[in-house]
Parts: sequence; structure tokens; C-alpha cells
Amino acid sequence: MEHRIQLPTIESAMRSIHAGDTVFISGPLFGIRDATQIRIFDRGVRPPADLSGHFVIHTAPNVKKRPDGGYEKICIGTTTSTRMERFSPLLISQYGVRGIIGKGGLLEGSTVAMSTYGACYLSIVGGAAALETTQIEEIEEAYWEDLMPECLWKFRVKDLGPLLVSIDAHGRNLYFDVKAAAKKKLDEMF
Repeated sequence: MEHRIQLPTIESAMRSIHAGDTVFISGPLFGIRDATQIRIFDRGVRPPADLSGHFVIHTAPNVKKRPDGGYEKICIGTTTSTRMERFSPLLISQYGVRGIIGKGGLLEGSTVAMSTYGACYLSIVGGAAALETTQIEEIEEAYWEDLMPECLWKFRVKDLGPLLVSIDAHGRNLYFDVKAAAKKKLDEMF
């Protein structure tokens, strides 16, 4: 199925989508990366924006500062999520994040948190930064600019996608499904 989600969203909306579905999102989207999450979780500093009901995207965008102090988008691509696994369950449980967008998937802790709290992981095609950039209407805010380019970004997006629901709020993880199928095939071969 195809879903169009206006952000912020609520738990029941996230529970209505399933692994394998396609999603397009519109509204505010937060860009987040390692340095911001280290500040939040390892240093105990609360995020400067309310993330409840929102999605985050794993990114450290290429931008250009404008004379008015704002930022012009140059290229906003997505990075691999797995290395941020230790932060993802906490983003969901402590700060109410309802969706995480990235590449490469997340692991068991995130899968359990998504099932428990009603969130999803949405995969984006690697190498699609040019398309992603066009779907970001504006960079509305850059928080913690001292962490540039890994600061906390607030984008406004319109119809960002297609995004594949790879981990749903029911505990299904397509990355685990693929690994299990590959292992079964290897076992049959040997």
C-alpha cells in the first residue's frame, strides 16, 4: 500500500502501515547525525526542538550559508543508519520520534522500540541525494551550529519519497527477513 503522511503524526497512524508499504511524507523533518545524538545521549543535553511525533533523517547535508544567516541546500543525502543503532531506541522511547529515515537498516533494539512505541524505519534508495534535495522545500532551522554539518536540522519537505517501510510498528524487519532467507538458501546449498 501507499501512504501519505503529514508530520507530525501519531502512534495510531504509524501502526496502520506495514513492512513493504511505500510512504511519502510532508511537513517538518529533522536531520540528525552522530554528533547531535552524542550530545543528546552521551552528554545529557535535551534537544533544542520538540521531536515528538516527528521523523528524523540520518544526514549531514551539504549546504551554503546565505547572507541572511539561513542556509541554502546544495545536496542533502542520507547516510547509513546501523552505526546509530545505540541512539535510535532512545529517540523513540524518550523523545517520541515516530519515524527514522536512512539506509542500511537498524537492529534488534530499534525493532523492539518501534514495536513497543509505534514507530517505523523507512529506507531510502542509496545515491538518491539529488532527488531528496529537490523534495526538501526549505531548511527552516539549524540548531547547534557548532556541530556543523552534524547539527540538528529542521527541513520542510513535500512528498519526500518513495520511502520503503523496512521496519514497522508490528516488529517486522525486512532486513532480518532477507538475512533469514539468505541463510536458509546457504544451508540448502551446503
